[in-house]
Amino acid sequence: MRLRLPEERPTEPPTGYKIARPVLSHDGVRAAFTGVSLGAGLPYAVLDEAGCVYGRRHSAPNRRCDCGFHCVHDRATAEGLLCTAEHRRAVLLEVTVLGVYIRFERGFRYARQRVREATVPPCDCGGAATLLADAGWGRPGWRALEPACGLCRGARQAVSVVEFARLAGEGLRVVTAGPPASAGGPLTLGMPELMAEAALLQARLDWFQAELARLTGDQRG
Repeated sequence: MRLRLPEERPTEPPTGYKIARPVLSHDGVRAAFTGVSLGAGLPYAVLDEAGCVYGRRHSAPNRRCDCGFHCVHDRATAEGLLCTAEHRRAVLLEVTVLGVYIRFERGFRYARQRVREATVPPCDCGGAATLLADAGWGRPGWRALEPACGLCRGARQAVSVVEFARLAGEGLRVVTAGPPASAGGPLTLGMPELMAEAALLQARLDWFQAELARLTGDQRG
């Protein structure tokens, strides 16, 4: 006799958490996400349905396969995944689990989802990331993005977090996380740090002045 797991009929869809990479279509008109492990090559929209990553014709999730969307129950567990080096530039997603799902000890594997909120980590410099800039890699038709501030963006293609939310649609909310709190109180900069910051700002200013001179020269010609 084969034992069956009990069926759940919740009064409202469960909530889960996961990490993902934000991506932008090559023409810049669509925003989506891609996973960090299984199914990383298949970008998904804010409201989307899972398919089998192995190309099988069964619906997801299937008990004899590991296809379907994946998430964990607890936000802190998902935040812990952001500590690894390869996931530092990922975003934290809060999702609504829709359709058929299989419950596990730490999370769900399920058929459909709605991404309700995306939390963008700080820029590498420690400042708030107001932009999502080209990360230098991607998937066919999609450019991967990473958090950046206005200074660290450089000349890279980027969209604001507000524009990313608009392009993603479906009421997605994008929030920016502040820098981690320091155990020793507010961060103070000494003379070497301030001189380095000043040098960086001067280099940026020189670049902007050179670009402005080039553009002005082109218009006069």
